[in-house]
Amino acid sequence: MTEHADPATLRKVTTAAVAGTMIEWFDFAIYGFMAPIIAVTFFPPGNQLAGLLQTFAIFAVAFALRPVGGAYFGLMGDRLGRKRVLALTVLLMSAATAAIGLLPSHHAIGIWAPILLTVARCVQGFSAGGEYAGAVTYVIEHAPDHRRSRYSSYMPAATFASFALAALCSYLLTVLLTTDQMHAWGWRIPFLIAAPLGLVALYIRHRLDESPLFQQVLDAPAAEHSPLRETLRDEWRPMVRLGCYISLTALSFYIFSTYMTTFLRTVVGMDTRQVLLSNVVALLAATLMAPFIGRLCDRMGRKPTMAASAILLGGLSIPAYNLASDGTVIAAVSAQVLLALGAVTANVVTAVLLCEVFPTRVRYTASAVTYNIAYAVFGGTAPFVATWLIAVSDNRLAPAIYITVIAGIALVVTMMSPETAGRSFQSQGSRRAAGTGDELRPAISQRT
Repeated sequence: MTEHADPATLRKVTTAAVAGTMIEWFDFAIYGFMAPIIAVTFFPPGNQLAGLLQTFAIFAVAFALRPVGGAYFGLMGDRLGRKRVLALTVLLMSAATAAIGLLPSHHAIGIWAPILLTVARCVQGFSAGGEYAGAVTYVIEHAPDHRRSRYSSYMPAATFASFALAALCSYLLTVLLTTDQMHAWGWRIPFLIAAPLGLVALYIRHRLDESPLFQQVLDAPAAEHSPLRETLRDEWRPMVRLGCYISLTALSFYIFSTYMTTFLRTVVGMDTRQVLLSNVVALLAATLMAPFIGRLCDRMGRKPTMAASAILLGGLSIPAYNLASDGTVIAAVSAQVLLALGAVTANVVTAVLLCEVFPTRVRYTASAVTYNIAYAVFGGTAPFVATWLIAVSDNRLAPAIYITVIAGIALVVTMMSPETAGRSFQSQGSRRAAGTGDELRPAISQRT
């Protein structure tokens, strides 16, 4: 059995990881909620659709840096430790977010406005590449084998909560400020909040100890981390397989958490305040779902949970978009909760899979690269592709059809994946020594 932290330490670790992740992803999320204002602030006036597409293109560019950040911070985390990297990522994210809040508009500096915005978003993306996989790894390496999903589920819960906080902040600003005030300076407030929040997260994470599993690797004779090339060579099969499933996780998350507000405002024509209020309610519901789904995942196993997420998203996406088109607050909340059922399930099982699929020596690197490539391709492009699909097809159900297709692919990948629940990290060696790892399919035991 793997030596795990005592309950008090585990609570401290989980709380610190959740707090840091909430602050980190609040910083990253606020861009999506402010997209319509950013579009007219940083791009030439005239074509609203073009400005929105350009804004979401920069949103996607940030995700292109996430695999680079994942590889860089993953290698650093596997060499120097998890907690140091997690402190650095939240500091970078907060600095880049605050910088966006200080940038001059297109009216003031012309083409330099979108250029500087792109640079700041790239720094955000680079930082985000090392955040989520590292935070999940840090928590799970402290957790008991049979409760990994229970504890890792707090990380997607923190992510949904951070998006809820960003939506709530946006909603309150629209209530308290006039439209002119929002466009002039109000949108900058949540970006500038990032600076003090980042210092709080840095303080919390700096006080943590290293994970016991990684400490065992450091203390082992001739402890040496594989370079990226060897990690890719030894782990490419599980990385590809897991990445194909995470494509559904990434797409569903950003279609639900970010694009749906744009859809309700620009396609359905709902009032901005009603849209943000409905999104806050749906995101809070998603936050509360995550811990319960985490416990179910420990009981059911990973493959049944993966299959359930694909079936939920494949079966409910089109009905959800049909419902959202009614244009009422109740319909908007109901539609988003329908999407949340599958999106939360996918995010919860993905969190634990990031750690169970890979051995400790390369876990941070392999999981961060896999996770962030999938998110760059399917998550970062989700708002742009959804906006473009509706524009070219004149079909408001196009984003739902897109999700349904990817859900079908994810279901096929699930059938090809090994069960990893209950696998002891203590017995995991390198893939070179133990084969592909597919033979390690223990029965799901010690369930709560």
